[in-house]
Amino acid sequence: MLIMRKICFSFTIIVFSALLCLPLSAQPSDVPVIVPQIAAIIINGDSDLYSALSVPDKDGSGQKKLVVRFRENNILIRITPESGYAYQYFLSGFDKKPSSWEKVNLKEYTNLPAGHYTFQVRFIDPQNKSGEMDPIYLIIKPMWYFSKLAFALYPILFLSVVWAFYEHLEFRYARKQYLLEQIINKRTEDLVIEKEKTEALLANVLPKNTADEIMAKGKATKAKYNFVTVLFSDIQGFTQIAEEMDPEVLIDELDKFFFHFDSVVEKYRIEKIKTIGDAYMCAGGIPEKNRTNPVEVILAALEMQQYMNKLKETSILQGMKYWDIRIGIHTGTVIAGVVGQKKLSYDIWGDTVNTASRMESSGEAGKINISGTTYEFVKDFFICEHRGKMPVKYKGELDMYFVRGIIPELCDEKGLPNDRFRFKMQIIKVEDVEEAVNKIFVDEAPPDLYFHNAPLARSITSQVELIATAEQLPEEIYVNLKLASIFLITGYMADYDNPAEAAFNLMGEILPRFGFDESYIIATRHLITNAFTEKYESLADKILHDAKYDYLGRIDYIKLTDKLMRERNEHGVITNTKAWTDIQKKLLRNHDFLTKTGKLLRSVSVEEQITALQEWYK
Repeated sequence: MLIMRKICFSFTIIVFSALLCLPLSAQPSDVPVIVPQIAAIIINGDSDLYSALSVPDKDGSGQKKLVVRFRENNILIRITPESGYAYQYFLSGFDKKPSSWEKVNLKEYTNLPAGHYTFQVRFIDPQNKSGEMDPIYLIIKPMWYFSKLAFALYPILFLSVVWAFYEHLEFRYARKQYLLEQIINKRTEDLVIEKEKTEALLANVLPKNTADEIMAKGKATKAKYNFVTVLFSDIQGFTQIAEEMDPEVLIDELDKFFFHFDSVVEKYRIEKIKTIGDAYMCAGGIPEKNRTNPVEVILAALEMQQYMNKLKETSILQGMKYWDIRIGIHTGTVIAGVVGQKKLSYDIWGDTVNTASRMESSGEAGKINISGTTYEFVKDFFICEHRGKMPVKYKGELDMYFVRGIIPELCDEKGLPNDRFRFKMQIIKVEDVEEAVNKIFVDEAPPDLYFHNAPLARSITSQVELIATAEQLPEEIYVNLKLASIFLITGYMADYDNPAEAAFNLMGEILPRFGFDESYIIATRHLITNAFTEKYESLADKILHDAKYDYLGRIDYIKLTDKLMRERNEHGVITNTKAWTDIQKKLLRNHDFLTKTGKLLRSVSVEEQITALQEWYK
């Protein structure tokens, strides 16, 4: 009996224990489970910043989602009711396992990393009934620099930084280059200034061409000039004057005279050679050759004489001693060159120099004594008094003349050269220009100019001179026409496609060197423009036209037209033989000489030229 009681008691305990061990949810009960709620979600210590009712439902799925910024990653969750319940918390994505059961209705998370979390809460109520609250989905946004947009922008930012760095390096390099260039430019400028000073100093001692040759080669070659006019001047009784005058006053007076003489010879493009004591020596026609040097040297001598006469008049009025000069001039051949190594000196030698010196010593104070040779070149410009044949040391007897002044019809009321005088000089200078341009053709013309070359240039100028004389063209117009004929085809040497403009450039460079002013340049330019545009406004235009196309009526036309075709082909104006023949036929039929002289000078008719052209084509 006792044993049975013990067995029943033990069974009762086991059953009761088993009932106690059954899951809470499985315990049968009629009392509903009260599910706790979120009372508050506190962010970074701010109370009730979010409430359970305000947790946003972002996508309409019914899921409670809380999205906060990264700096709001300290979260405290308060659950109600506060007592009687046991809670177990689990934050998936952060907690490794659920928390232990505790009767604390608060759960705090600090320094949560950015990411997606699910907050889950299990509970046991006072009746030991268990359950689980609805999960809350928590999203903590990353810092802006960890956002998708930021990662998308990082490559752009990286490339921008690389580009900025490259630009910075390039800027520094450019700045360094700029500073170096500034230093180089400054030093180059200093060198140029020093070079210019050296060249200017050298140019004051030597002729420009000779100075340039010395700068380039280190030495200058001797040159022979066949047409040079040498002037010597000497102060009458200078030895006695030097003995009586104070040395400083003497030097000052000499310097004053020679300073004025220097300005005169520069005005007339005469080369000063040297001064020896009171003697002053200069020469015209060197280093640039010209045909007008005898006239220009005498003009310079007249100005020197006039200057000394004014000083003489002033000295006489003041009761002072005056200085008077003798001037001697001769024209002939000289040798010019540089002598010396350290102290360079430009000098001339030859019988012409000796004769000019004899002209000065054989002259009279206040007068200009010239040789018979010089007289022949200047007799159309100056009044000269024949002295007869005068004895000259080592020379025998030579014709001498005193220059009294300019011929009346060539001077104004003051005795100075008038427009007529200058015009006669220009006619002579045209020949110098022609010679200079012909030299350019010979020295610089490309070898593929088979047609527009030196022979054609000489032919055009010769035809202009011949037709202008026959047509009795006024001299005033003739000078411009002759200049236009000289420069007409020069442009083909520099710019075959635009020869007129190239000719104008060369003309603007050369004509001022020979004393032609802007009026001549403008008039000549107008004639050349009309020649290229086929405009014939005046007789000069017609003469230039006939000279330009003179080859159409010559017996060597076929030879010349063949050269023209070859020349054009080599310069890119490609034309085959047949097409060229057709062009030339049309030109021959349509062309006509515009002056009577031009028509008379035609030696071959149009029909004969066309027949010869057809034979040439075959």
